[in-house]
Amino acid sequence: MLEHYDDHPREACGVFGVYGHPEAARLAYYGLYALQHRGQESAGIVVSDGKRLKDRRAMGLVPDIFREEDLQALTGHMACGHVRYSTTGSSIQANVQPFIINYAGHSLCLGHNGNLTNAFDLRRRLEREGSIFQTTMDSEIVMHLLARNIHLGFEEGLIEALKELKGAYSFLFMTEDTLVAARDPNGFRPLCLGKLEDGYVVASETCALDLIDASFLRQVEPGEVVFIDKKGLRSIKPFKRVRHAHCIFEFIYFARPDSNIFGQNVYQVRKRQGAQLAKENEDIKADFVMPFPDSGVYAALGYAAASGLPFEMGMIRNHYVGRTFIQPSQDMRSFGVRVKLNPVKELIQGKRVVIVEDSIIRGTTTMARVKNIRAAGASEVHMLVSCPPHRFPCHYGIDFSTKGELIACDHRVEEIKNMLDLDTLRYLSIEGLLKSTKTTRDGFCLACFDGDYPVPIGEGAGKYCLER
Repeated sequence: MLEHYDDHPREACGVFGVYGHPEAARLAYYGLYALQHRGQESAGIVVSDGKRLKDRRAMGLVPDIFREEDLQALTGHMACGHVRYSTTGSSIQANVQPFIINYAGHSLCLGHNGNLTNAFDLRRRLEREGSIFQTTMDSEIVMHLLARNIHLGFEEGLIEALKELKGAYSFLFMTEDTLVAARDPNGFRPLCLGKLEDGYVVASETCALDLIDASFLRQVEPGEVVFIDKKGLRSIKPFKRVRHAHCIFEFIYFARPDSNIFGQNVYQVRKRQGAQLAKENEDIKADFVMPFPDSGVYAALGYAAASGLPFEMGMIRNHYVGRTFIQPSQDMRSFGVRVKLNPVKELIQGKRVVIVEDSIIRGTTTMARVKNIRAAGASEVHMLVSCPPHRFPCHYGIDFSTKGELIACDHRVEEIKNMLDLDTLRYLSIEGLLKSTKTTRDGFCLACFDGDYPVPIGEGAGKYCLER
């Protein structure tokens, strides 16, 4: 019920790997705990002692799945961990990763963050050729492609399999004795390398390294495949170089603010987004600025500093609401919103309020929250969004894959303003967003804003959307 009132986009997954540590499973548990924001549907850890793989995978949150006895049973010096939110494939037990296969007397597991854009065509071809799929995930396709090429040896077979893929992927593979990290040539999703004592760590974000006191080495580069075994770390770049297309929404919403991704600190980028919003909207007059916690907090701080307006927490978040909650009776209006966020009426009453939000995807949550601000007595409500309007679906690992899910695809900004009952609605410009990241358009994927898809996604998928 509560998820109905939270229409923020969800990321596909987070991955975490460890090589060369006797407490690999425990470190993976901590790493996944730090990456829980990237996926809350399921989690899994696979370990290897050099001879065989053992696993614990289940639906739910990391601390609910793994108990002390589970970690003690997962003995080994290598681990591959995964947290998942489904974008391709259903939310069912069979799709919980890391995904494990057995082939030619050996075992292999895979954790995937991203989305393959040619998955349908590849799966249809493989099924015609006799492959039998056990899941509905695009990730399983990689395993079938690897099996087809395993006669070349593991390394060459893996490279040949990866060469057939299109789209976004940050992969972690693990055999009995080797950990492999691979990132697509465009570099859509973040992936980094760390060092811990005599071992290595691979993670979607640096916040996972911080939790276990691992030192950051570098990011896994776009198009790079890294092999880690008893000989150390070895890197190859087998793909033709293409333009980088880092997902800019990682900076806007997905990544944790204490992480460094794509060479920059997320907290600082979000503050610069807020400051840029202030520069682009100097005509708005208000008494204070506030966020909808927690997503808009950092951009709101940047806006307050640049505009000179006081920063206030006009809505208070209940941090103890879980994923499930007893359904209220129908006469308890707006309960689903208020159980998570409740306005401070004495602060808001009679005031002109600027609300800084990081994004508006479907609009249902925003509409209910603005209604609560109005009910608290605000005289004016101005909303500023720290990214451009989402007008095009994402096919690279975010859960809005159709235009029907995007309010800005079917409605102009003025229409959205009226639907949400706002006095003002303004979005950060694409140029302002890029300025906040201190980079150029060439380095990022902006397809959800401008429809320019860096990797082909099929006929009609990037069709022209209503002109603004």
